[in-house]
Amino acid sequence: MKRPQLRCGIAALLLSAALPLPLATAAVAAPAPPAASATPATSAAPGVPATARLTLPAPTGPYAVGRDTLHLTDPQRRDPWVPAAGARELMVSLYYPAHRGTGGARAPYMTAEEARLLLEGDKLTGVVPPEVLAGTRTHARTGARPAGGRHPLVVLSPGFTLNRATLSLLAEELTSRGYVVALLDHAYESFGTTFPGGRTLTCAACRAVESAPGSTAEKLMAKVATGRAADIRFVLDTLTGRGHGADTRAVSGHGTPAGRYAGLIDPRRIGVAGHSIGGNSAAAAMAADRRIRAGVNMDGTFFAPVPPGGLDGRPFLMLGSLDGHAPGAEDTTWLRDWRRLDGWKRWLTVRDAGHFTFIDIPVLGAQLGITDPSAPLPGKRSGEITRDYVGAFFDRHLRGLPEPVLDGPTAANPEVLFQRP
Repeated sequence: MKRPQLRCGIAALLLSAALPLPLATAAVAAPAPPAASATPATSAAPGVPATARLTLPAPTGPYAVGRDTLHLTDPQRRDPWVPAAGARELMVSLYYPAHRGTGGARAPYMTAEEARLLLEGDKLTGVVPPEVLAGTRTHARTGARPAGGRHPLVVLSPGFTLNRATLSLLAEELTSRGYVVALLDHAYESFGTTFPGGRTLTCAACRAVESAPGSTAEKLMAKVATGRAADIRFVLDTLTGRGHGADTRAVSGHGTPAGRYAGLIDPRRIGVAGHSIGGNSAAAAMAADRRIRAGVNMDGTFFAPVPPGGLDGRPFLMLGSLDGHAPGAEDTTWLRDWRRLDGWKRWLTVRDAGHFTFIDIPVLGAQLGITDPSAPLPGKRSGEITRDYVGAFFDRHLRGLPEPVLDGPTAANPEVLFQRP
């Protein structure tokens, strides 16, 4: 396995009309070696006008989408990247099924500072205005009245360097189908995450991985995955009301204890999914916590391996790009861990996909009229495939619904291949 790289790849997507850049990041299945040409020459790229408007695709389910923002602090753990910072912190976008016609303004996509740092991290300063990305129109509304009943919970973890907002399309879709969704930002693991009090934390973990030799860098990525697994377990405790004492209570931006959402969650139906290292974290969290019934890895290398004994028969979906994650591709961790999975499992690869096919970025890039020549799957199809297959997986395993799309190839989805090594 080659040394993981930190180039996020958004630059490759947004500048591909002018520059033939590779897509690569930490936890990409087949990362490219470092090269001077990897840094985008933004002066050669056309600028995006500040008047451009981006919109997430409308979710397809019957529920409206409500959203709260939670700041969680785990007093039992010190931050692994900046120990002097004290207790481990998380930011969570908490989505919940809501009654239509309730709530206030549409929830923001990300803060302007988060957008600025994300674009700066990809050498896009002065090319894409931060307000264009930050102003992406969402469908979730703040203060919406929750729908009654108990709902399955899905926890989502983003790729390394990426803000949690890049999984918003999937979060809104699952919520509209009847799930509570906790979309996480892990402190010091993104280019920028805004916390209460005007703090925006940057990626100390990125700097640690970047400066490490190859074998050490891979061990650090495994540390990211297992650390996020602990984050996920803490979030489960907090949201289901199992936290111990006042120190474990998380308070939302409206001064509301996070435990208020326990009544919306069915603790017997919990799933976890993630992109890139977030997908590896999903498997690591399942290995550590039997409450999690089902998991999805979207194009992430298994730096932290699935245990040799498997996941106690629980279902797992591996969804990745054909070039990066087919059997025989450079990332050998998928074949190794496929053999270890001991329950219902699927290994799906997508033709013409890239590492970022499974998040918001290609969907939003397509709205600017831009495609990535190294991953020519249209942005609209990228969003549809992610939505349909991840949604079907959780509908089948957390809601007991028949989902024939998971049984084999379909004429409606010719890009999706079922691997059976």
